[in-house]
Amino acid sequence: MKDTHELFLLLFLLFSLRCSMAMASSDDYTAFVYVGCSQTKSVSSSPYQSNVDSLLTSLANAAALSSYDSFTSSAASATSPAYGLFQCRTDLPNSVCASCVRSALVQLSSLCPSSTGATVQLKGCFFRFGDEPFLGKPDTTLLYNKCGSVAPDEHSSDLLVMRDTALSGLASGGGNYRLGTGGSVRGLAQCVGDQSPNDCGGCVAAAVAQLKDICGVADAGDAYLGKCYVRYWSDAADTSGHHHGNRPSGGRRWSVIAFLCLLSVATLGCV
Repeated sequence: MKDTHELFLLLFLLFSLRCSMAMASSDDYTAFVYVGCSQTKSVSSSPYQSNVDSLLTSLANAAALSSYDSFTSSAASATSPAYGLFQCRTDLPNSVCASCVRSALVQLSSLCPSSTGATVQLKGCFFRFGDEPFLGKPDTTLLYNKCGSVAPDEHSSDLLVMRDTALSGLASGGGNYRLGTGGSVRGLAQCVGDQSPNDCGGCVAAAVAQLKDICGVADAGDAYLGKCYVRYWSDAADTSGHHHGNRPSGGRRWSVIAFLCLLSVATLGCV
């Protein structure tokens, strides 16, 4: 009886560990999405690099206080200023935002060593800096996209209707952070905080057009443009791997692991 109890206790601990890992993965806002690095390099001891170092420190500090901020650093040299901004998902608390931005900054040195400019996008945040003024300017350049699995033929027409409804809600909505719903399809859009309402609307509309063109009848899709991003997903999609490329697991995988956890708890209680 004792050996049986210890065996079930071990199984319970293993399943609990799996649960914790799944929850951490599904909530991993520091998961890497993409990076863009300038081709030009800066000298480590140059006035511009000193301005960049000061700029990045300001970005890291400000992320603990708000979900968006921008800076221009010119203390070391007014003739070679560094421009930068960060943005987190508006629905994330400041503590998560700060952690996300710090993670992105830590990865910068290995991703874009000595680059005069870079953009690092993580799941929950991004930052951008460079030697040319970009603050307040619109930018609908497609930087990165990914699409989910192609829907079965018998469901494709229904999916398209729901997807278009959700995306239309994003395109017609107001504000920098937007949510849309169409049946079992959800949509999310966010513009960078330096965009005017008109520029934000134009960027979201451009991202929606890109998703429709690139992803077709996929059950999920993400489009990251220069000053906004749009994503949609189906509640019925398997979020553990429906995107091509790296993506934190969750969804059905979490449901299965949660069931195993509950099963192990129930079994342990019967021993």
